[in-house]
Amino acid sequence: MAISFPPGTYAVISVMIGGVTERLAPDSNFMIWDNLTNSSIVDTISRDAERIRVAAAVTFLSGIFQILLGLVQFGFVVTYLSEPLVRGYTTGAAIHVIVSQLKYTFGISPVRYSGPFSLIYTVLELCSLIPQTNVGTLVVSIVSIIGLILAKELNTYLSKKIPVSIPVELLAIVIATVISWQVDLHGKYGVDVVGVIPSGLQPPVLPAASLFGQVIGDAFALAVVGYGIAISLGRIFALKYGYKVDSNQELMALGLSNSVGGVFQCFAISCSMSRSMVQESTGGKTQVGTSGTYPAARCYSAQAPLSKAEHTVLPTEVDKRELQGTL
Repeated sequence: MAISFPPGTYAVISVMIGGVTERLAPDSNFMIWDNLTNSSIVDTISRDAERIRVAAAVTFLSGIFQILLGLVQFGFVVTYLSEPLVRGYTTGAAIHVIVSQLKYTFGISPVRYSGPFSLIYTVLELCSLIPQTNVGTLVVSIVSIIGLILAKELNTYLSKKIPVSIPVELLAIVIATVISWQVDLHGKYGVDVVGVIPSGLQPPVLPAASLFGQVIGDAFALAVVGYGIAISLGRIFALKYGYKVDSNQELMALGLSNSVGGVFQCFAISCSMSRSMVQESTGGKTQVGTSGTYPAARCYSAQAPLSKAEHTVLPTEVDKRELQGTL
């Protein structure tokens, strides 16, 4: 029987889109003068609104590319994806994602590099900025990592005694949000927080066509990489359970999801590696196993005002802990 893995944002895709938004909507374009401090500050509202437009445009265009590639039967390339290549790709992606998240662990702001050897340059930059580490952020990171590792071992130990795994990540985020809110980690210790998350769903808006020319190359790369990640994970499960993956069908499905999602200002999706592994390990076979995410999302949306106290460190540590399985 085929495994239906949950779609969602993937860290590599998020990093790629983040690079596009920072390039086309850098902080320097949104500097305003603050009369209270007599200095220039970033107009975060205008900056974030522009970055959302950029992300929606590149998501929509990547979906169009995936649909077109599906129509021309581009899925044949999966024939040339050997198992060592697939596993090597996921391992390399995990390393890139972990390095990209280290700045949040130490609370520092390194220069963003791109091109060949960018990973090495980033590591060297991080090492040079370690003396500027935010102690409060580092403490939260260490506590989060230790707690998540211990919780994972506890889940492994109790796996045969309880029918459902303990949702450690969800509990950790809720608890950490309440602590951050009560202790005021942002105000007292300078720990970055997510900020206010608007409640409800965004109305449909056609992406800005004027941006297409600037993101067309990134959108094509995003389309291919997103497809590669999804089909790679699909092949891993196909090899494990002995079934075949219709590569062109997967390509069309991703394209429709991204093109429609772009109209609703959504992020580009691929497969969700961590959620797929969790669903597979708990015996899930279809999307019914993820149907509980809707009421959970509704509950989270209802308490959106509280999310302004949720710090950015814990989601980072959750991502890194979940990526351990790919290394």
